[in-house]
Amino acid sequence: QVQLVESGGGLVQAGGSLRLSCTASGSIFSINYMRWYRQAPGKQRELVAVIAGGGSTNYTDSVKGRFTISRDNAKNTVTLQMNSLKPEDTAVYYCNADAYTRGIGWRDYWGQGTQVTVSS
Repeated sequence: QVQLVESGGGLVQAGGSLRLSCTASGSIFSINYMRWYRQAPGKQRELVAVIAGGGSTNYTDSVKGRFTISRDNAKNTVTLQMNSLKPEDTAVYYCNADAYTRGIGWRDYWGQGTQVTVSS
């Protein structure tokens, strides 16, 4: 089984920065894509950023130029650096990863979520 644990959420003023981290643990053989999603109250969960095992990245338009996703494959960690935060970035942020474990094979896993609140 694989566990994803996020950290780094909190309350920040508009224009500020936060850094989210997510570490995967368990009987992991390999991790492919790692992603950050977010869900604001009353809205659907949306994909914010994704990073492939080789390091290529993609972002939703609303965060391009402000957020940066990165990963440390040796530590099974993915990070989301969020700069120039806006009130509309307020949401619960979830880490997601495609991981391979012996006996289960490939499947995706979710963290428990971390709250990010941006005040105006």
